[in-house]
Amino acid sequence: MIQRKRWRLSPAEKVDIWRRWKCGQSQHEIGRACGRPHPTIRKILLPCGGIAPAARRRSRLSLTLEEREDISRGIASDSSIREIARLLKRSAATVSREVTRHGGRPTYRAHDADRRAWVSALRPKRCLLAGNRRLREVVASKLILDWSPEQVSGWLKTRYPNNESMHVSHETIYRSLFIQARGVLRKELMEHLRSKRRMRRSRHASEHGHSRGQIVDAISIRERPAEAEDRAIPGHWEGDLLAGGKNSYIATLAERHSRFLMLIKVPSKNTAVVVAALSKRVRKLPATLRRSLTWDRGLEMAKHKAFTVATDVQVYFCDPQSPWQRGTNENTNLLLRQYFPRGTDLAPITQAQLDQVELRLNQRPRKTLGFQTPASKLQASVASTV
Repeated sequence: MIQRKRWRLSPAEKVDIWRRWKCGQSQHEIGRACGRPHPTIRKILLPCGGIAPAARRRSRLSLTLEEREDISRGIASDSSIREIARLLKRSAATVSREVTRHGGRPTYRAHDADRRAWVSALRPKRCLLAGNRRLREVVASKLILDWSPEQVSGWLKTRYPNNESMHVSHETIYRSLFIQARGVLRKELMEHLRSKRRMRRSRHASEHGHSRGQIVDAISIRERPAEAEDRAIPGHWEGDLLAGGKNSYIATLAERHSRFLMLIKVPSKNTAVVVAALSKRVRKLPATLRRSLTWDRGLEMAKHKAFTVATDVQVYFCDPQSPWQRGTNENTNLLLRQYFPRGTDLAPITQAQLDQVELRLNQRPRKTLGFQTPASKLQASVASTV
């Protein structure tokens, strides 16, 4: 029988793994750097949900190994507890408890006592959600609605402004989900997170963009009105196609002022088809919400002039390979991946189904709106302009 080799990692190697993970390296990259198979790396990261455990430190009030050695020498010289305590500048009760806890005068050994004290001091702090059933149930009820932990945290502060017992940070919610050993929030709730990940990724993990085509007679985003830039006036939109499997697409429009979302089913990315579908939807908007549209360099908007004629909405185009110039739309498309993961065939999805997703996202609070919803923000802004 062949015995499989077991990979044991030293504390220093584990520290290095967490450092590399925090820097944004993948499990495969970390494994190659450490000379270990990536499943070994995963076994270190997964139980903690990708969240590096806090480094343990001794309390400044606890006895040190040097003090315990002095206690051991005092016992060997037959000194009294009070004499030993006076030498250490500690109370006699502290020394007495230390000696009694670790076997008494006959069997006390400094190194054994220090090791046992370090192990017994490991008492995980009880999670906030574990001790507050009402808060735990509210958090779970919002996660089921596909709210992000940050949205839940912000909403709780606005819903219960004077009740700190109903406040919880988004980091605590994430930790309660990813660190399942806490046993606070059900594992099934992780399915409602947008990314569907089982571990927290480093914010330094790289994500690569892609280039798009050229547009004839494209008007640069640099010529877009200043009122669109400061988001003060509603009616300025950002758009793109959300790609799925088997060359299927959904057109997405996000309003800059309110982050309100519109989803439009398109049979293909052919420019005539896309422009016709967008024009039909945009024409239904009131005139105050039809000011401009910012698009990337995708050729699906090659007939942008026809769109402008049909809707009286001027189209502005981002610089090549500059998706951050449509940040509102890019962030909204990331939210949509919760409902339409990469590779999903979007062709069978009906407009009615898209309307349901659109409604759900427009009724979710956003941090950037002070935890108002896009729907309420847009409604208020439209009412103020009437």
